[in-house]
Order: sequence, then C-alpha cells, then structure tokens
Amino acid sequence: MIQLSRPLLRIQSGPGQRIGLRLFTSPAIKLRPSIGSRLPSRNAPLLEVPHTRTMSSGNHDGADIPDISKRPSEADGSFKRPPSSFRDVIEKGGKYEPEKGRYHLYVSYACPWATRALIVRKLKGLESFIDVSVVSPHMGEHGWPFASVDAFPGADVDPLHNAQHIKDLYLRAQPDFKGRFTVPVLWDKKTSTIVNNESSEIIRIFNSAFNDQLPADKAAVDLYPEAHRKEIDEINEWVYDTVNNGVYKTGFATTQKAYEAAVKPLFESLDRLEKILTGKDYLVGDRLTEADIRLFVTIVRFDPVYVGHFKCNIRTIRDGYPAIHLWLRKLYWNHSAFSSTCNFEHIKTHYYWSHPHVRAFSTSTARRCRS
Repeated sequence: MIQLSRPLLRIQSGPGQRIGLRLFTSPAIKLRPSIGSRLPSRNAPLLEVPHTRTMSSGNHDGADIPDISKRPSEADGSFKRPPSSFRDVIEKGGKYEPEKGRYHLYVSYACPWATRALIVRKLKGLESFIDVSVVSPHMGEHGWPFASVDAFPGADVDPLHNAQHIKDLYLRAQPDFKGRFTVPVLWDKKTSTIVNNESSEIIRIFNSAFNDQLPADKAAVDLYPEAHRKEIDEINEWVYDTVNNGVYKTGFATTQKAYEAAVKPLFESLDRLEKILTGKDYLVGDRLTEADIRLFVTIVRFDPVYVGHFKCNIRTIRDGYPAIHLWLRKLYWNHSAFSSTCNFEHIKTHYYWSHPHVRAFSTSTARRCRS
C-alpha cells in the first residue's frame, strides 16, 4: 500500500544514515559527486551543488519551446509526451541506404533516450560507420547547445554545419518545423536532413541495417531476436509507460493527483521488475536484448537524479531493489558499451540546471508502508 508522507526540505546523509529524499527548497542540493564514467561508491562524500543558472542571451525565434517540460500540462496536471517527428529508416533499396560514413548521430550524455543509441552503436561496432557529436547538458532557452555556445567538458562543436544549438539542425532540415528539438538526431550528410529522431527506432536501425558490412562477430549481435520479439515488445510497452516515461510523468506533474497517478504505477512496475530479475542477468531469456538497454538508461539515472529531483522516492534502487541493483551493476561493469556512455557530470548537471520549474510544484511525496 502507498500513502503520502510529509516532505523533507533537503537531502541529508551521514555515516550509517539512510538518505531522506523529498522536496527541494534549500538554496543548495546535496549530490553524490561524479567520478568520470564510474558509478559512485556507496560511501562517496556528498557534493554541494549551488542553484546557479544562467540563460543564453537573445530572443527565442518562436519555432517552438525546446524544453519538453515547459510545454503546457494537461488540464489534470499530468505530463503527456508528444511523439517524435522524423521516422524514416536506413535500409537497402530505400531512400537512405546503409553506407559507411554517411550518417551522423547527435546526442546528449544526459538524455536517457539518446544514450540508448550510444549503447547500441558501441555494442554493434558502428563507431567507424556513424560519427557522434555530444551537446552540452545546459539545455536552456534555445534547447541543447553545442560547445561553440557552451564549452562544457565533454561537449562537442558541430562538425558538419557549425550549428549553435540542436534546434538549428531541425530548422535546417525543415525550416517550418514546429515540433520539439530533441536528441538523439540521426542525420544524413548526403541529403543534409534528419533521418530519424525516435530512439526506439534508431536502436533497431543500428541493430540490423549495417550487418552486411560488419565483422561477423558484430553482425551476430542481435538485440531484437526473432524468437523473443513478442516478450520484448510486451516488456517494452509497460516499462516505457510506467518507468522510462513514468519518471517524467512523476517529476513533471503539476498537481498532487497527477503526481500520485504516476508515482504509484512507477513503483509497482519496479516491484514487478525486481521479481523478473531475481536470479537473472537479463530481462528476456538468457541474453542481452534491447529491453535491457531501454530499462538501463532509466535505472542508472534513478538514484542520482530521479529520486530527489523528480520525487520518485518511495525507495531507492540501491537500498530497495537488490535484484535490479545487481542487474544494473553487472551491465555497467561487464559491458563497456554501458559504462563508457554514462557521464554522471552531464546527467546531474542537466537535470538540476535545466528543470528549475520542477521545484515550483509542492507535491507531497509518497512512501510504501510495510505490513
């Protein structure tokens, strides 16, 4: 059973203490520090992160509001994610042929959806086929900036068009574009346009489109095997709705009712995942599939940002879900495709810097009562 509890004002922690995570109203947030691409250790000291925020200068061009969280909420205060806009595929005989060096991937280390594509790109050995550019985590008034605008460590300058923000690429591809300026972006250098900006489709493109040109060992990597597709699709459906997108529905809720309607299914699904992963290394069968990748990118961000910032705090993964936590650590430490694409400095900076409005809504947090 889940019931509401009164909020705490900040995160506090000390030797032998559990961390209490509720609403943030103090001028600084306590965070575990980033240590490069490694997961923070249990006993790592806490890091004080000031609530300072500067916006890029200049007027918005009116194409649209790039920050999805600034979109108007539904009448009931809930968050609804609009669909992606560019949905083409790379395939033999199609508009976009699978050619080495033809495509470029734009990502943010902070974004879980974009990180899906980075992980699959590395697992499939596509590094020499598809180049990558990383944006700064400071998503502000004009959306995701490149290093030419915000030289955050690990961010890149756009090598193709010297774009200042991701939105510039969208407007180059479609001058009258009115949608959201999101990552990942799979760009075609030949036609100078966006092929696809839907991560779930990009990872399937990467999974099979270039197999004929890959070494045998990489071509044999199949993250969406025919024998398990039904089960993968079923898991993806409810994990996306209640977990991947569930953390955003919880964090972006603007009413107490909307918050409770999102946070309860989120933790019910985590309970369900804990049972599935008990005694197992993977979600489906006895092999790594896209279902693991899609879940991993949310779970690895859960304790560092979603517990506190989005008030997804009935339990932490580390202390409340031992099977999920073990699954997470095995993927992270045993597969470099996971660890090398995790940048906790980008992750924490983005969420706490780019979503100040999240702290404006005083929803009471929920807790699980044990009988």
